[in-house]
Amino acid sequence: MPSPPGWELLRLREPPATFHARELPSPAQRAVWVCEPTSAALVLGSAQRDDVVDAAACERGGVTVVRRRSGGGAVLVVPGELLWVDVVLPAGDPLWDDDVGRAFLWLGEAWAAALADLGVAASVHRGGLEVTRWSPLVCFGGVGPGEVLATSGTDAGAKLVGLSQRRTRDAARFQCAALARWDPAALLALLALSPDARTAAEADLIGAAAGVGTDLEPLLDALLTHLP
Repeated sequence: MPSPPGWELLRLREPPATFHARELPSPAQRAVWVCEPTSAALVLGSAQRDDVVDAAACERGGVTVVRRRSGGGAVLVVPGELLWVDVVLPAGDPLWDDDVGRAFLWLGEAWAAALADLGVAASVHRGGLEVTRWSPLVCFGGVGPGEVLATSGTDAGAKLVGLSQRRTRDAARFQCAALARWDPAALLALLALSPDARTAAEADLIGAAAGVGTDLEPLLDALLTHLP
């Protein structure tokens, strides 16, 4: 797979913890990092407390608990079940926006265009953060600026691509996850919830997100063609 013009492309096959620990280069340049995770992980947002995790359930399932440096709720990473792409943008780049909400929009548009190439109707959420009961706990439970939503069929309104962001003075690292399938029960089983809360969360979250409805490798190819 050739690098898109003006971007460095790096494909990494490694554990999620190793990928999250990867430091931003200095000086930074435009780059696309594609992670092919070698193991399952429950990835917590930077502000989440450790006690949201059911450690025993994670141990039984062979799921490592990892913390990312960007915000949001928990994400379950399972090899083959999501397309995980991090996009590095240096400060001062023409695509850079000091507003952390608007900063996502160009990237969301690239994802939506890539999905359109593959026959998947999608749109970019251009409003503010939409918080739900479960979004502080589960990343795909809410919607933030730039995130990509299905616009047709039974999944209309469901989130297809989740985005988060880590910033330094030198660069931004946008972390993107496009789902091959959405199984909130598998994620919720790893969190410290009462049986009643888990049942309620599953009922609320089942329609919050959806798989992209296309193979992941062609989606990656399409995304690379739409990067500005």
